[in-house]
Formats: sequence, structure tokens, C-alpha cells
Amino acid sequence: MNQVKLIVAGIGTEIGKTVASAVLVEALQADYWKPIQSGGLDDSDTDTVRRLISNSASCFHTEAYRLTQPLSPHAAAEIDGITIELDAFEVPQTRSNLVIELAGGLMVPLNNQDLTIDLVKKLNLPVVLVSRNYLGSINHTLLSVDACRSRNIPLMGILFNGPTVPSTETLILNYTGLPCLGRIGQEEAVTKAVIIKYAAGILPRLHQLIEAFQQKF
Repeated sequence: MNQVKLIVAGIGTEIGKTVASAVLVEALQADYWKPIQSGGLDDSDTDTVRRLISNSASCFHTEAYRLTQPLSPHAAAEIDGITIELDAFEVPQTRSNLVIELAGGLMVPLNNQDLTIDLVKKLNLPVVLVSRNYLGSINHTLLSVDACRSRNIPLMGILFNGPTVPSTETLILNYTGLPCLGRIGQEEAVTKAVIIKYAAGILPRLHQLIEAFQQKF
């Protein structure tokens, strides 16, 4: 398997992208990068993933933007007196695998012209879409898939997080034709042991999908 670089996107906020990212980082012993951190600078998503993984190979790359307020990036940047520019984002140089976690959903604005999905298009890497069951999640998942496909953004698969609803997951997978990368269940607490468990569980499927994806693209 060649070097893997992928983007973790969610169908909205509070979907579980950071936990999913930690699982993927642990499974691939990958580096981690969050291009934009909005708020929580004293305990960022980078800090969370660093705490949750157990391997010693992963490196954590500095965010391109560290914004003080827990708001949409465009609003947080305005408060901080800066403008987010697409040209400021460059994928970190590394010989390791790399997991990139987005902020919010795909259609979140970065500035007055650009959305997060425009950043995804610029980075030109495959997307793992994290979906979580709630009323409206089918709609949000299908819209996210459609938004990527309309821009020719490659989707590697869907990773379900949280309570399992088989009928919802089956509909999403059948309608989109995307493979299921795995499922992260509802846990009372997310610990290193939990991350190791799910990383080991998805690793065979992850390798299978990555190899198929690399052969195709």
C-alpha cells in the first residue's frame, strides 16, 4: 500500500469527526492535521487526537488557522480580524500517512466566497465521510455525497459513528453506492483502549478500500 492521505469530513457539526480521525490515525499510524481550529485553543481537536492514540509514530501538524471563537470559521476569523485565504493551506510534508480533519460540515463558509468544500477541492485528496444517525441525517448525508460528486471530489467511503440504525445505514449505502468503511458505536467514554479497538476492527476493511481506491485513481 502506498502512502495514504485522506480527508475526514462530516455531514454536519458534532458528528464525531475527531473520534473518527483518532481511529483512522491509530489504524494507519498516520500523522494528523486540522487546517482550521475554531475555539477551544487550550484543548484543541489536535490535543484530543494526541491524547487518544497509542502509537508513537504519529506526528501532529500545526493548524493553518487557530481562531479564538467556537463559531463558523468565517465568523470566528472576522472577530479575530483576519481573513481565511485558500492559498494559505498547504498539505504538510510528511513521509507518513496523513489524516486531515475538517472543521464543521462541507458547506461551512471560510470567507465571503469560499466554503469548506472548496478547500477539499483544493487539497485534492479522497474523503471519508462521517455520518451519525439523527432525524435528518439521511438528507444531510445524501446532500454531502452529492456536493462532493458534483465537484468531482473522490469519496473513499462512509464511516458511521454513534448509535446504529440498520435501516438508515442500508438506505444510505444503497442509494449512494458507497462502501461502508466501518462503524464506531456509542461508547460511555472514549479512551485509548476504545480507539485501539475500533482501529483494529476497521483496519482490514480500510486496507482493502485504500488499495482498491489507489488502483482506480
